[in-house]
Amino acid sequence: MSSNNDNNKRIARNTILLYIRMLLTMGVSLYTSRIILKALGVEDFGIYNVVGGVVAMFSILSASLSASISRFITYELGCNQGNRLNIIFSTSVTIQIILACIILIFAESIGLWFLNYKMNLPTIRMDAANWVYQLSILTFIINLLSIPYNASIIAHERMGVFAYISILEASGKLIVAFLIISSPFDKLIFYATMICTVAVVVRIVYTYYCKKNFSECTYRFILDKQLISQMFRFAGWNFIGATSNILRDQGGNIILNLFYGPTLNAAKGIASQVNNAIQGFANSFMTALDPQITKSYAAKNQSYMLSLIYQGSRFAFYLLFFMSLPLLINTHYILYLWLGDIPNHSALFVQLTLVFILCESISQPLITAMLATGNIRNYQIIVGGLQMLNLPLSYLALKQGATPEAILIIAIIISQFCLVTRLLLLRKMIGLSMREFIRRVYINIIQVGICAAVIPSLIATRLPESFVSFILSSFCAFICTFSSVYYIGCNKKERELVKNKVSQLRYKFTRK
Repeated sequence: MSSNNDNNKRIARNTILLYIRMLLTMGVSLYTSRIILKALGVEDFGIYNVVGGVVAMFSILSASLSASISRFITYELGCNQGNRLNIIFSTSVTIQIILACIILIFAESIGLWFLNYKMNLPTIRMDAANWVYQLSILTFIINLLSIPYNASIIAHERMGVFAYISILEASGKLIVAFLIISSPFDKLIFYATMICTVAVVVRIVYTYYCKKNFSECTYRFILDKQLISQMFRFAGWNFIGATSNILRDQGGNIILNLFYGPTLNAAKGIASQVNNAIQGFANSFMTALDPQITKSYAAKNQSYMLSLIYQGSRFAFYLLFFMSLPLLINTHYILYLWLGDIPNHSALFVQLTLVFILCESISQPLITAMLATGNIRNYQIIVGGLQMLNLPLSYLALKQGATPEAILIIAIIISQFCLVTRLLLLRKMIGLSMREFIRRVYINIIQVGICAAVIPSLIATRLPESFVSFILSSFCAFICTFSSVYYIGCNKKERELVKNKVSQLRYKFTRK
């Protein structure tokens, strides 16, 4: 029990560190986007997002292996088999180097052909688009090679370091945004060049820290055939899930380009910026929680793992909803304050994106538990197959004359089918009770969401759009969300924990 309490404290501490990181990086990211949009213009901003989307399509190959690397390193730490960590790390780096070469070949052949002959881009900007493409490939490969080092930091739960390096990266991007204004040559090419430079600096910092602090992070050329076979078998099935996610997100971006051109990609790019910022809050919590779920499975502590899943699903939603509700009810005004000129469709894109990530947030602990088992074939075939329907259904909808927002509405509907499927599969895989999950998580978050949203929504819709109504409705949203989570979302034990923490903070403050 004391061990579980220590783990819970570690999760709480790491979550706080990652939240501080997210508050800083989100503020920098949103401000950076405003500067970049004004400096590049709507068309060039859209070009950068869609060309980057073509490169991101190649992460289909890398995402599955990245999940494999993280799982194997964390699982070994949970089993306390430190002697195998260096073998796993070195094998991971070798695999990433081979993968980078494969991606480079595909990107310079199929990807380059698609960019120049199939994309709907202005002819006058094709040279700049090709420069952005090449620099995006280089940035992608640099980030790819950093994955084993990132995985080691997260597996060791050194979240403070992870937060500091992320803040360094966000600060670098802010500097880049200011430099664009006085760029000596084409601003779009200059932006892509400087983003690549930031990626190089971050990669060096990750490598230096890991080599200095983790003995296993010393690369040796190792070809452990059995380990490579296990990792590729795991990654092979995970490839289906990674493919479905990339096709849903980046494929949707490309479909928008084919039907509507780069202007709609700019609107989607705005929604993606908001998504990345808000999603980062849920990811911060899950980054702190994931290692404990995997380690508890490795240690065969099933009861603790299930309690982490139930709590994790609820609190991932609560934390995300706390930040999302003010944005949902004041979307147009917030975009006006942030960007000035708002690209068409941006407001509805942002609102639907927020609804989608709220729906997905409660599934994140379920996905972690599935990956921890290593037995992922059936899961990925069924759930990944469902998610792959996003691309063809979106294409058919737009072909039939649906509005651009249809791609996000389809994604929301499919995400709910995927949640039900995950619960059915995990019932057999880890003994998760579907009835308990619905009672303790799903019904709970619906009650919290409805109770929290009623009053702030009335204020936002009844008052004319202004700074006063924005402040009033946002403040009310925070109060209503906190009250609903505390009185409806938390059980008695969790409320006692909150009271104790508040009392401790009050005692420390009064002593000072």
